[in-house]
Amino acid sequence: MTKSWRLSKAFALEMPDRPPILGGWLAAPAHVQSLAGCSPAAYYADPFAWGLQAERVLGSDGIIAITEPATREDFRSISMADISRRDSYSVDRVLTEFEALPDPEQIRDEFNEELEYARYLNEFKMRQDQCGDILWCPADWELIPRALCYHEYGYESSMMALALHPDPYRKWMRTNAERARQKAILYARAIREKIHPGVILAGEDVCGQRGPLVAPEFLRREQFPLIEYALEPLLEAGGKVILHIDGDWRLLLDEMITLGVAGFQGFQRECGMEIDWIVEKRRKNSDPLIIFGPLSVTTTLLGTPDDVRKEVCRSMDVCRGKASLVFFTSNTITPDVPLENIRCFWETVQDSKW
Repeated sequence: MTKSWRLSKAFALEMPDRPPILGGWLAAPAHVQSLAGCSPAAYYADPFAWGLQAERVLGSDGIIAITEPATREDFRSISMADISRRDSYSVDRVLTEFEALPDPEQIRDEFNEELEYARYLNEFKMRQDQCGDILWCPADWELIPRALCYHEYGYESSMMALALHPDPYRKWMRTNAERARQKAILYARAIREKIHPGVILAGEDVCGQRGPLVAPEFLRREQFPLIEYALEPLLEAGGKVILHIDGDWRLLLDEMITLGVAGFQGFQRECGMEIDWIVEKRRKNSDPLIIFGPLSVTTTLLGTPDDVRKEVCRSMDVCRGKASLVFFTSNTITPDVPLENIRCFWETVQDSKW
């Protein structure tokens, strides 16, 4: 049973010998160094290579990404300097950047599909060669047109721009949608040519612990039509999008399925996002959902190894016959997660059978 075979079966809604495991969100440099057997100096010289080696040691079937710390002082790919920079934006500066954006029509006219596809294939094949028998199935956080721009401009200025200047904000959204559709076109070609595995994790943090961060009416009016437009080429090629759902998405979950989402990843139980009821849902074509998860990095993985084992078994029981389960974590595995729990997670899944 090869790693890629195991994931391909799960992606096709079939049952492999056991649920596959996705890795790549191990944002804990000391744990990576311990697993891979490298020094701090060696790790920071090539965090991708050593992160990949840690995934091999654990036994991951596929990889979403490899966390590469921005600096030695950070454990994620974004630094505190990046956060401080985006929080320094004023509304006027945000509007200036919006006005400087090309029109969506210009983006469409300047798109060189052959050139961009060649670049995409080169990058994808290079990463797959590095991964060897582990399946490279990277997430793409720009595939779904975004509704919020706080990642670039901070919460206060971005929300004020949305509330006070809807037309420039709408231009920003349409620009994102055009670029997202171009990515979907490239993915569609790779899927048809059987190069890409056909399943992509995507999305943005639109919801907090109390529900959507902005009015659902705004999302339905402005974002949802753009999502349909952007994903159309990918869905027509048989591609499947797995939506990242941090926070409380209960109000929007059915609508995301209607828009073509094939599954979900995240599942904050403290926000009511239990897989127990989510696995009962079906796509428009009556297919079951694909579940990436649901091991919580804020509860289960901070507990004991016995907590981890129980959650692995519970997840299999809940999903069996109802959804296609691909084991993954709710979010990045940070340095406060004990290494013994990480090992226990992988080992318990690997020892399991459907």
